[in-house]
Amino acid sequence: MTNDTTQAAGGPSPSRRSLIGWGGAGLALGAAAAGGAVAMTRTGNDVDPAGAETGAAVAFHGAHQAGIATPVQDRLHFASFDVKTDDRAEFVQMLKDWTAAARRMTAGHAVGEGAYGGLAEAPPDDTGEALGLKPSRLTLTIGFGPSLFEKYGEKFGLTGQRPEALVDLPPFPGDNLEKTRSDGDLCVQACADDPQVAVHAIRNLARIGFGKVAIRWSQLGFGKTSSTTPDAQTPRNLMGFKDGTRNIAGTEPDRLKQFVWVGEGEGPAWMTGGSYLVARRIRMNIETWDRTSLQEQEDVFGRDKGEGAPVGKAKERDEPFLKAMKPDAHVRLAHPDSNDGVTLLRRGYSFTDGTDGLGRLEAGLFFLAYQRDVRKGFIPVQRSLARSDALNEYIQHVSSAVFAVPPGVLDKDDWWGRALFSKEA
Repeated sequence: MTNDTTQAAGGPSPSRRSLIGWGGAGLALGAAAAGGAVAMTRTGNDVDPAGAETGAAVAFHGAHQAGIATPVQDRLHFASFDVKTDDRAEFVQMLKDWTAAARRMTAGHAVGEGAYGGLAEAPPDDTGEALGLKPSRLTLTIGFGPSLFEKYGEKFGLTGQRPEALVDLPPFPGDNLEKTRSDGDLCVQACADDPQVAVHAIRNLARIGFGKVAIRWSQLGFGKTSSTTPDAQTPRNLMGFKDGTRNIAGTEPDRLKQFVWVGEGEGPAWMTGGSYLVARRIRMNIETWDRTSLQEQEDVFGRDKGEGAPVGKAKERDEPFLKAMKPDAHVRLAHPDSNDGVTLLRRGYSFTDGTDGLGRLEAGLFFLAYQRDVRKGFIPVQRSLARSDALNEYIQHVSSAVFAVPPGVLDKDDWWGRALFSKEA
């Protein structure tokens, strides 16, 4: 879970949309409307870490989807969708429309013709709450769940296209999963430095998808709990400990290739260059943790709370001596040396969702981890943690999902999932 686990409503007017399309030239709103050109720096499809706090746009096109190795933004809106149509052509067109909208929103523009200035008799193409806001490093990342292939394999021409690595996660000891807040046919991860920009993106995709898909569940997140830019200060989780110390950096292509990106021949061709995402909502027993002594808290993690140094060491990034930690310390059990080298790329966020009705905060960690193969990544690590991690006294996994994340959109003629649907699209 932490430190060393390196681990909608309202549809458009059909007649109007058929004339202009969702990806039309439209009005250049958002950042461009404010009078400034969009500042975009390419490193693949990631923004240069030096521009991470400028509100610049992250390049949408690239070999890999943005939002994975991209420098982690401050806010998250994650949405899982269920498919509501049996019409393959309709679903494929939605993916194309989503891609066109995502391309515009990540560049700081409004969807289609924008939020105003169009036909007064029709709903606007864009909901308008992001007007005048910067791109805020918005990234949109799509994934396909196991149920898409199981329920719609024959109808959508996907028979035999489910990757072997896209497995249903097994039950783990201590899980208390909410069925209605787990799984999904597909997902979209929206990350940005402005929460309104992230929410705007999911809201507009949900509007475009009205009648074809519906949101199954969603999660807002704040305060990134891991970083892909190790030169920056390591963030802290809601337990007050630094999180993601050993996370893979977006500037480490060799480690990304080794642990994150699916290689050629490692499953169906449409997944080459993609990755696999595990999403877990982890509830923290905040009130119990807050009454635990500092020494026990540090023993549970295997690091000190101030500097983040491993037991017996002085600095956060000092190589940990695992045997100096208690046998059930979180860092010791999650460390790659305890898991045959398993390493995940993590993009987790903190969340608080009010109270649980009993006077306790509904708060915790929304865990997001990318890997080449779930069977060799998350599953063995979580089995080890679920079995004996001392942290389990203070946390509970209450939501779970896994998705196949295809490679990036290469150019203006490409679209999300094109290789998967290319046989008949």
